Amino acid sequence: MLAKVKAKGDDLILLVADSWLTACNALGYVRLALGQKLNLIDKKRFSFLWVLDFPLLEWDDEEQRFQAMHHPFTSPRDEDLPLLESAPEKAKAKAYDMVLNGSEIGGGSIRIHKREVQEKMFRALGIGREEAETKFGFLLSAFRFGAPPHGGIALGLDRIIALMAGCESIREVIAFPKNKAAVSLMDNAPSEVSERQLKELSLKLDIEKPLQ
Repeated sequence: MLAKVKAKGDDLILLVADSWLTACNALGYVRLALGQKLNLIDKKRFSFLWVLDFPLLEWDDEEQRFQAMHHPFTSPRDEDLPLLESAPEKAKAKAYDMVLNGSEIGGGSIRIHKREVQEKMFRALGIGREEAETKFGFLLSAFRFGAPPHGGIALGLDRIIALMAGCESIREVIAFPKNKAAVSLMDNAPSEVSERQLKELSLKLDIEKPLQ
């Protein structure tokens, strides 16, 4: 084992026995905790990186089917299209994240713009033709008229400002941060909705009354 990891002298070897994703997340937290505890993080340095080659799909043990890693309209890499039917877990997405000092500050993807590719994606996700037409028929129909390749990226301004200001939490740079119950203490939102507002939106609240 020492030879396998090329350990030397006073090196510390940490092992996690679990699924690949759980092990990576657990060791990642340990790495960050040790970096902070041992003062190994240069807080005056700004290090950027791009994360590419995301998996297109991830397996959901609870539902026993694949889920979209980003969203079901993310385009797979052109060379991975055949994998959607033969080995969907190996397909990579045209998706990308920008990371600054270990924090994601932006992310995006290139969208699917061809009907046949979108239909393949739906099949890989276990969405049948009827369900696809019911939920996304408008999109599939629109593809018939031609859609250009398109994509983009969304940047988290609050996260960027927090990193620039050296804050531990983005709540420090948000004008009206919500608490853990998703309530804005500044304006007490969300507040109760009037019957008139509900009627305008064709909504009805079904709230259980407390027992007397």
